[in-house]
Amino acid sequence: MKQLQEYITEIPDFPKKGIIFRDITTVLTNPDGFRLAVDEFMRILEDTEFDLIAGIEARGFVFSAPLAYEFGKPLVLVRKKGKLPRETVSQSYKLEYGTAEIEIHRDDIKKGQKVVLIDDILATGGTFEAAVRLIEKQGGEVVKILCLVELEGLNGRDNLKKYDVKSLVTYEGA
Repeated sequence: MKQLQEYITEIPDFPKKGIIFRDITTVLTNPDGFRLAVDEFMRILEDTEFDLIAGIEARGFVFSAPLAYEFGKPLVLVRKKGKLPRETVSQSYKLEYGTAEIEIHRDDIKKGQKVVLIDDILATGGTFEAAVRLIEKQGGEVVKILCLVELEGLNGRDNLKKYDVKSLVTYEGA
């Protein structure tokens, strides 16, 4: 079987010249690639004690759902503001040009619950950091952060130093 990195398509000069875009959709469209990613996440979580999995919109949902199913754990959706129907709690964070806000249902995470947080890419760490604050605001404890791809050159891990962060594929640059 191929290595997971071989399923990721690199697109030069997208969205602008000098950037190499790491397209993870080719992991998802290839059953072997997707299975490899989910199996590797399962291996990482094998000895982790946790109560629920939180997936960040939208590609974090893709990886968190099969893991929640396999481990028999609840799945909490971390969504962009305005997408959840019940009472929510929210957390804003900075983007390169402006701010954004994410939220969860107020009753999804209980005080003391151990949470695994998942998204597709760790870049600057802003979205992960906001999701961690949101979970902790509800009394949850983030016991592990998982991502498919980490762009080390953007130093996102620096914002998450006190957490156990695992990435399946790392790239040195941005």
